[in-house]
Amino acid sequence: MEMTSDGYDFGSNWRSFIDHHLTDERRQEALRSLPTFLRQSSLEGATFVDVGCGSGLFSWVAYKLGAKRIVSFDVNPNSVACCKQLRIDEGEPANWEVLEASVLDEEAVRALGEFDVVYSWGVLHHTGEMWRAIENAASLVKPGGLMWIAIYNRADGIGLYSDGRVGSSRFWEREKVFYNRLPKIGQLAIDYAAATGMATAYLLAGRNPVREIRKHQQNRGMSWLVDIRDWLGGWPYEYASVDEIFSFVRERLGYTLENLISTNSLRNNEFLFRRPAD
Repeated sequence: MEMTSDGYDFGSNWRSFIDHHLTDERRQEALRSLPTFLRQSSLEGATFVDVGCGSGLFSWVAYKLGAKRIVSFDVNPNSVACCKQLRIDEGEPANWEVLEASVLDEEAVRALGEFDVVYSWGVLHHTGEMWRAIENAASLVKPGGLMWIAIYNRADGIGLYSDGRVGSSRFWEREKVFYNRLPKIGQLAIDYAAATGMATAYLLAGRNPVREIRKHQQNRGMSWLVDIRDWLGGWPYEYASVDEIFSFVRERLGYTLENLISTNSLRNNEFLFRRPAD
């Protein structure tokens, strides 16, 4: 996952996910989620680029779904190492390449070529230059191809959301700056305080915390605690409303919207855009 030099170390968090949380069950959830949103059962014969590959899990999914060429890249060396590990586990297939690069590096992006599917989930808002990152990611889509991006929703009000998060996007900007200035022990204290707070919120809402935590892996095979750390520390941090993203990609780039999952909270909105065939 992308970050600037003074940002959160997403790669270390993904290393924890790979080493301690990536079960077969989570892999299967990830395998189910990608075809569902793309509305196609396989990637047989397609090319796929994972922009800000993080753990590498969805590059692995693309490989398992039959993509003929997969390129995974991330600016964080720990994330690159995680993705390489998953590739090694599959016998280092020749059609899967893992690189250390930034989506903000136009020359590096241009050198990759164009792809049938460009995938960047929860990444571009962490680059420090979200709109340029979206435009660069879009440049990787071949004519008629698809771009799947997930971007944090703009939440201007103050409320308690169903997943236990509270407050506005602006509040969380300040929190993330504060968090990344703390020593590791301070960050760990906030991690577990937030986890306790979320479990309490589940109880207050009449929901079983154990069941909710277990159910979290149905969200693309992710881990509840790893995602909490990612949320608390994820800096740089930007966000946009559905209309803002749609207007930018449609009006500036000319892409059409194929699928959308929107949220009335601080979570990600997911967009599937198609580049015109011409």
